[in-house]
Amino acid sequence: MGSWLSGPREALENAGADLGYRGEQLGLPESGPGSIARPGRRIGALVVDWALCMLIAYGLVTHGYNQATGNWALLIFFVLGVLTVGTIGCTPGKRLFGLRVVSEAGGRIGVGRVVVRTLLLCVAIPALIWDRDGRGLHDRLARSVEVRS
Repeated sequence: MGSWLSGPREALENAGADLGYRGEQLGLPESGPGSIARPGRRIGALVVDWALCMLIAYGLVTHGYNQATGNWALLIFFVLGVLTVGTIGCTPGKRLFGLRVVSEAGGRIGVGRVVVRTLLLCVAIPALIWDRDGRGLHDRLARSVEVRS
């Protein structure tokens, strides 16, 4: 029962497995700038970006809240993600929380990979499946990393 309460990571570490810290396999620092972004910051940035897209859809596109507002917000979220991550490496929410998206090798990710990453993020399921480094499936498939700036 103890391993169930503490989680699988602690159970593996108690069994002698050395999992290291998040981002160690990618050559990233354990903390500070350039380290893997923590889930709280990532979720906060996502909430800010989604709220901004809902506000744009509500005010500029649908002129009030109706069933189409959420669909328009999703389209605006996709366009916002592709344009901002593809050019400056972060969305307004990521900028507010001190995050940016970079390639696994470092530097900016290409436009094709940004489109794939953002499309998978819009589907939501790939973003909910994380690896041991805390990266979502959308980041793994796009070969990108969300780091602290």
